[in-house]
Amino acid sequence: MSHDHHDERPPLTPAQIEAALNPPPGRTGGDLVVETLRGLGATTVFGLPGQHVLALFDALRRSSLEYVGLRVENNAGFAADAYGRITGEVAPLFLSTGPGALTSLAALQEAAAASAPVLAVSSQIPVRGLGGGRHGHLHELRDQQASFRDVVKSVHTVRTASQIPSAIGAAWESALTAPHGPVWVEIPQDVLEAATALPVVSGLDATPRALHARPELIAVAADLLSRAERPAIIAGGGVVRSDASGKLRALAERLDAPVVTTYGGKGAFPWEHPLSLRSWVEDRHTTDFLEDADVLLVVGSGLGELSSNYYTFAPRGRVVQIEADAGKLEANHPALGIHADARDALADLIEAVAPRRDPAAAERVAGVLARVRDRIAGQGRDLEQHLLAGIRTALPDASPSFWDMTILGYWAWAAFDARRPNTMHSAQGAGGLGYAFPAALGAAVADPARPVLAVSGDGGAMYSIAELATARQYGLPVTWLIVDDGGYGILREYLTGAFGETTATELARPDFVALAESFGVPAVLTSPETLAADLAEAFARPGPSVVVLPALLKMFEPTHL
Repeated sequence: MSHDHHDERPPLTPAQIEAALNPPPGRTGGDLVVETLRGLGATTVFGLPGQHVLALFDALRRSSLEYVGLRVENNAGFAADAYGRITGEVAPLFLSTGPGALTSLAALQEAAAASAPVLAVSSQIPVRGLGGGRHGHLHELRDQQASFRDVVKSVHTVRTASQIPSAIGAAWESALTAPHGPVWVEIPQDVLEAATALPVVSGLDATPRALHARPELIAVAADLLSRAERPAIIAGGGVVRSDASGKLRALAERLDAPVVTTYGGKGAFPWEHPLSLRSWVEDRHTTDFLEDADVLLVVGSGLGELSSNYYTFAPRGRVVQIEADAGKLEANHPALGIHADARDALADLIEAVAPRRDPAAAERVAGVLARVRDRIAGQGRDLEQHLLAGIRTALPDASPSFWDMTILGYWAWAAFDARRPNTMHSAQGAGGLGYAFPAALGAAVADPARPVLAVSGDGGAMYSIAELATARQYGLPVTWLIVDDGGYGILREYLTGAFGETTATELARPDFVALAESFGVPAVLTSPETLAADLAEAFARPGPSVVVLPALLKMFEPTHL
């Protein structure tokens, strides 16, 4: 089906025609970038300046876009990632050539793994130096695009000013077309700096392409689910990203189908719902239950390593998989693969399935959860569960939380009640350290009316210390909980388990309370007994806070066999 977008746009007003015929003087390629972003609906830009990208920042100064500058490019990428996750909108990220751009790679990998719509705009050496040679330019790479092509969703290059609006428009559309993801736009320094007589950018159309399910596949899936004796649902991050939590609940209740949420799908289904199996995907009791389903609906998940209990999951029934990323369809299990956005496909299924009643479903769910609780209770992990309960008590239900790759974060994946969709986020997509605090800053920029929680270990916290200055500068309401166990705690456990001893895991670290206070950020040393009260006080205080918890935590033991 084709659309004539030209016919759908309103005609230019006389003032717009006059502005097009007589563009204001002093504009550059940088102005074309910010005009395009503004025309597409952007309001906020993250990033760091650099020598090659100065013309873009000069144009930014003269625009109505809000700029949030972080102290490390990778952290700026994490902040943009979270902004995109929280708002569902494109988060522009401005970077300079070479080292500045390359420093963002780990953040862009996480955005790709989590399908966060980040639009990175990077400078490049002047046009005359391009082509793979070595011209001695500062920051020069032989092929800068090559460093990003395997990480981002799409790459868009600019070599003349007239290409800027189209390249950014195409990148914007790519970032917001399901599955969302980070995109890369590269513009040479001299193109950004050169004066332009092109008219002010207007009339842009970068509407993302819709991704609807094929009706014959919905008909087959609905028939399978309607006739199932033991249906079950696995809900992944795609349900959260497509704002489909309400549709998921409606379908589950229509079918009396129990629901497991993956770590990426936290909050997609109510934790206390009678049909909720919660998120114990690394538990054999949960895996057994899912394997026993005669029809298993997988929505917005590729059933990767963690969601499949380390690839031990072996479903015996029919699998129906709804996934916006075509590459993930049947990547790990044979299925009726439906390439579609989760929200649209679930809406189609709700209309197509016949209601079924299973009075025993809630009882079966309660039995699984009881067995999980008994297994965890036998491991003596009361401290870890007490800490999660304290955080849950203190954190307002609507406040987002961001968890680093740390032991308490791993516990939270399985055991934390995310009481609203799209409120619990972590770096478990790509698994890099240092995500939580800068991401929480990006979320606070997106919605400064709600306090935000970041949770890091002392090792991961050291990646992000510089951003205490950012938090203070912008007065962002982020409370940073640092669990200090003197090293890389999770790696300590992995090494001990695999080799019987550790290496490279013990770390010298600063006095985090004194360090935070040196940035002008209030900080407190807490304990397991006072954690909930200290967090509540921090959440109630305007601006950033740091809460330091000395604690040696242990992981729960997963069951793969």
